[in-house]
Amino acid sequence: MKPTNILRTLIVLAFLSSTNLLMAQTSGSSLTSIAFGAVVIALLLAVLFSVGGNVLKIKAKEIGADASGENYGIFPRMDEIAGKKVPDYTTNGSYHKLKKGFTVNIKGDAAKRISQPKVNTYAVSPKNFHGMSPIPKVVVAVGDKVKAGDVLFYDKKRDNIQYCAPVSGEVVAINRGEKRSIKEVVILADEKQISRAYDLPSLDTSRETLIEFLLGSGVWPMITQRPYQVVADPSDDPKGIFISTFDTAPLAPDLSYIVRQGDNSAAFQKGLDVLNRLTSGKVHLGISANASDSVAPAFKNATGVEKHYFEGQHPVGNVGVQIHHIDAINAGERVWTLDVQGVITIGKLFLNGTFDTTRLVALAGAEYKAPQYVLTKQGANVGDLVKDALTTDHVRLVSGDPLSGKKVTTEEYLEFHADQLTSLEEGDYYEMFGWLVPTKPKVSLSRTFPGFLFPDVKVKADTNTHGEKRAFVVTGQYEQVLPMDIYPQHLMKSIIINDFEKMEGLGIYELAEEDVALCEFVCTSKQPLQQILRQGLDLMREQG
Repeated sequence: MKPTNILRTLIVLAFLSSTNLLMAQTSGSSLTSIAFGAVVIALLLAVLFSVGGNVLKIKAKEIGADASGENYGIFPRMDEIAGKKVPDYTTNGSYHKLKKGFTVNIKGDAAKRISQPKVNTYAVSPKNFHGMSPIPKVVVAVGDKVKAGDVLFYDKKRDNIQYCAPVSGEVVAINRGEKRSIKEVVILADEKQISRAYDLPSLDTSRETLIEFLLGSGVWPMITQRPYQVVADPSDDPKGIFISTFDTAPLAPDLSYIVRQGDNSAAFQKGLDVLNRLTSGKVHLGISANASDSVAPAFKNATGVEKHYFEGQHPVGNVGVQIHHIDAINAGERVWTLDVQGVITIGKLFLNGTFDTTRLVALAGAEYKAPQYVLTKQGANVGDLVKDALTTDHVRLVSGDPLSGKKVTTEEYLEFHADQLTSLEEGDYYEMFGWLVPTKPKVSLSRTFPGFLFPDVKVKADTNTHGEKRAFVVTGQYEQVLPMDIYPQHLMKSIIINDFEKMEGLGIYELAEEDVALCEFVCTSKQPLQQILRQGLDLMREQG
């Protein structure tokens, strides 16, 4: 039945009920009949207004009027009744309040202080880049001296994209993995860093000349393409470039704090100026509208960009979620994304004429003696970063956040885009009747545990999954935490059976692993959703 017909039916029922009530009053019926009639009328009116409000919201969504975050329902929201206001700085852009999501509150946030540990070795790994040939063309040999920005290797499939040394020093190892694949190229860093010299082009030059320079300079791999979450194709003209200036993942670094350090604010704006020359579309900046966040002036006052303000729980800070609400990706379309520190690196190249991969990395997690930020460079050795910093050896280190990061050892290196090194206690224990007899506070979407009564209390986390892999059942949990018009469970099942048409129709082009990481966290079936999604993305990319 159409919504308009439902409304007409409810109006008629309300009219008939009110007529019966009046007749009951005039004929001297009992108070019970009158009360019953009043309850019926109240219920019918409640349903009438509820359906009417939903119809208004549907119509607003159809014409795109809800993109501003305005309330198009009949009744005001609770925050409107309470008089809650969004931050004043949100007036110069679109505003989006996302209701779905879940904040994983765990202990170990990095304190706002910076140390600089001595890191001896750095590495660049081809495995950090999806879709690259497992055996790229390596142009250096063990014993070679390199400067920061010198080429280490390039992809045989796309030889115009070059991957460069993050530091100057000596190439001390070219480690290989399975089937002779290149695992990483390792550099022993010089005490005094030297950057390769660049002949910087003017920003007024042609787009093609600017792209050619970026390809050879070492900064191009910082630009990621969606769909598929691969290094951007320089031959594409993306419909937009998207940057999220805040991260809502558990224990994530404060990007506003990072951009305030040194000349990062100026470098960030310079990086935006460069990116504006790479697209015929617009550069979009996703900025936090959460009241608890202190947003840096470099983000609020950025020029040459479209600003979009987002309020909500994780994963509201994910660039994929923001793209979905700003300008969703359709089949055949391309968008590019960068992280904040990638933009800063591009800006420093054009400000100082050097390839400077210096970045702040958050050492976060309850297993650190003093969680804090460290000043280092891209691809730093994990062991050097955490030397004497851990409280115990019984710990798992994660390059990235706890939900979507990669497990690393002290012999390995930070991943290319990582700005967080998380420590978690190893959860290699069994819990008898764990969900029946809650023994300690846990972060859980389920209300089986009393933690939902104290949503702001942080708890200590470990790596225990509290259960084994189970049947892939329909629970509706994914839709509770993913603020996108996508049905993740149906999409995952279509990937498992290799149904290309359903994958495309269910929105696979809009997703990357980080977007379903929270779904994986709350999954009752314990399914490896990020791994499944990557299989689907690679399959779709191979099919063209």
